[in-house]
Amino acid sequence: MASQACLLLQKQLKDLCKHPVDGFSAGLVDEKNIFEWSVTIIGPPDTLYEGGFFNAIMSFPQNYPNSPPTVRFTSDIWHPNVYPDGRVCISILHPPGDDPSGYELASERWTPVHTVESIMLSIISMLSGPNDESPANVEAAKEWRDKRDEFKKKVSRCVRKSQEML
Repeated sequence: MASQACLLLQKQLKDLCKHPVDGFSAGLVDEKNIFEWSVTIIGPPDTLYEGGFFNAIMSFPQNYPNSPPTVRFTSDIWHPNVYPDGRVCISILHPPGDDPSGYELASERWTPVHTVESIMLSIISMLSGPNDESPANVEAAKEWRDKRDEFKKKVSRCVRKSQEML
């Protein structure tokens, strides 16, 4: 199973190197470990995150693509769908099948057709439009809904900090 995952990840990495996608870059954390990727997401234009460069680690399980990777920002980021420890919470990164809490449809959750590119584009979309109905960061969601100016200030600090880290 791990060899199938290795081959698939090697192919995806090769494809991304040959045909880069706007909005993010990706590579291996360590050339000897295909299961851990370093990614940089460029804050999408016309969003509060515009101009930011947000680093994250994407960790793939041995049984990829049957199970989703995890994505954890290593850059500071203030967002309703990012846990305080940096883990990204979006439906396509949730295990396949029915949602035990009944919030998500099985069709919204992980399926093996997802690729690094589709995951990264979903995260970029998440930055463009937070889902405050099912937040990973309750405080960020409350600010997004009720204190938008405070939310904007915190995001601006994260963007500035990400630029300083270049």
